[in-house]
Amino acid sequence: MKRASFFAAFSFRLRTLKAADIEKGINMAKKSAVEKNNRRMRIVAAKGARRDALRSIIRDKSISMEERFAASCKLAQEPRDSARTRVRNRCLVTGRPRGYYRKLRMSRIALRDLASFGQVPGVVKSSW
Repeated sequence: MKRASFFAAFSFRLRTLKAADIEKGINMAKKSAVEKNNRRMRIVAAKGARRDALRSIIRDKSISMEERFAASCKLAQEPRDSARTRVRNRCLVTGRPRGYYRKLRMSRIALRDLASFGQVPGVVKSSW
C-alpha cells in the first residue's frame, strides 16, 4: 500500500473514531486549550503570508534601513498569535500536546489505545 493512501485511510478512520472514543471516556485535554490552539491555526492561515512578507523585507539587506524599520514596526503591530511558532502540535483524538507523533498526528497514548483495539492498520501487538 502506498504511504499517501495509507495515511489517507488512517486519517479517515481517525475522524470516524474520534466521537466514539470521546464517548468511551478517553482522557481529553482541556477544551479551552484545544480551541485556543485551533484559533491560533486560523489566525496563522489568515495572516501568515503577510508576516512572511514583512519578515523577508526586514531580512533583505539591499532595502534601505528606513523601509526595513517600517516593516519591523508593522510586524510588531501584527497579533502575536499570527506567528507560526505559537501553534502547538496536538493529538487529533485527545488534544494531548506531549508525546506527539507528527506522521500520525496523534499522541503516543492514543496510538497505543487504538492499536490495542485493532484500529490502526499494520500495527500488531507485540509479545515476548
